[in-house]
Amino acid sequence: MKQEIGPKSYAEWIETARGCRNIVFKGLDLREDDWRLAEFRQAETPAEGCVFIDCKLGPRMRELASIHFGIVFPELQGRPYHAYRDKLYSPQELFNAFRAEEPASYKKCADWKIFASYIRVDSNGKPQGYVDASADELVARRLHDHFISEELKEYLAGRRVVAFMGGHDKARSAPVYREIAAMARTLARMGYLVATGGGPGLMEAANLGAFLAPHPDEALEAAVAGLAVQDADRYDEPLWLSAGWKTREEFPAGGESLGVPTWFYGHEPPNVFASSIAKYFENSFREEGLLAIASHGVVFAEGNAGTVQEIFQDGCQNYYKTYSLQSPMILFDEAYWNPAPDAEGNYAGKAKPAWPLLRKLAAEKGFGERVAVTSDAAEVIRHILAFVP
Repeated sequence: MKQEIGPKSYAEWIETARGCRNIVFKGLDLREDDWRLAEFRQAETPAEGCVFIDCKLGPRMRELASIHFGIVFPELQGRPYHAYRDKLYSPQELFNAFRAEEPASYKKCADWKIFASYIRVDSNGKPQGYVDASADELVARRLHDHFISEELKEYLAGRRVVAFMGGHDKARSAPVYREIAAMARTLARMGYLVATGGGPGLMEAANLGAFLAPHPDEALEAAVAGLAVQDADRYDEPLWLSAGWKTREEFPAGGESLGVPTWFYGHEPPNVFASSIAKYFENSFREEGLLAIASHGVVFAEGNAGTVQEIFQDGCQNYYKTYSLQSPMILFDEAYWNPAPDAEGNYAGKAKPAWPLLRKLAAEKGFGERVAVTSDAAEVIRHILAFVP
């Protein structure tokens, strides 16, 4: 296992190091220490070779890297994203050019520019399908997603994570939006890290609740009132992003939470209330990883095919103990997830009978006490608190 040395650890490492072997150097300008590094003992076998990722090398180390089995990953230029991420995204970075009074300014932001490099758009800027990427572009995206995962692992170390899943198309004015926000706020105040898919709808509601955790209770009512205004109630309305940004500015010093969105669904902008954003190109990495990091449970609010997929993907992780533990799964809204069929076997509205199958899977593999279906927000909190990994 190679030791990773980056901007945060280089100064300490260089003071005590005596060898340049088995090290991954990342995001460093090594030119000033060129001769000093060259005097260190170098790798003698391919297995010991150093890896230089996004580093600037002086002439001596460039030469020695070529002799001593070094691997150099140069800067990948000409892209609207940096493949070798050394931190998670923030709303300020993704929405770097956004102005709430000018909704169209989103098209000037890093988030849109990256999405636009991923898709074909028509003359009006509307997505028309995905670009067939060249081999070098695919490599750059995979590297980007790898380093996002590495940064996410570091960010989550030692944290108790509860994830919220739910429909991206739910309106901010819907009662369940406020319910999810209030639950997330409660858990954030108890020291849990709230994580979501980072998108709009009920994912935004959970990030909003965590964002407002440091503020008085009445802030939630004021925030939802400011968000659920005309032309801003749903993510596909023109003022959705503007209303979110104005709410961020109205309640500064918001609480911490995580969003894990994807440019695969880039037509749904990430919400602005997650303090840290692990955004991926590859949706399959993101889906599996988001559920895996939810060490202390997942709350599934009403949703459509994507949420149903997440329920059984999480159920599969618990069934096979993929990540060595079986954490809570709570289906929120009993009428939605455990509906009674009519005489012809049909279910009202968009209700989906996921609960009977999930309960059966849990009974087969001994995690029945880890699953629940309820319409009571207080019961959701009790179920999370009762879990001891």
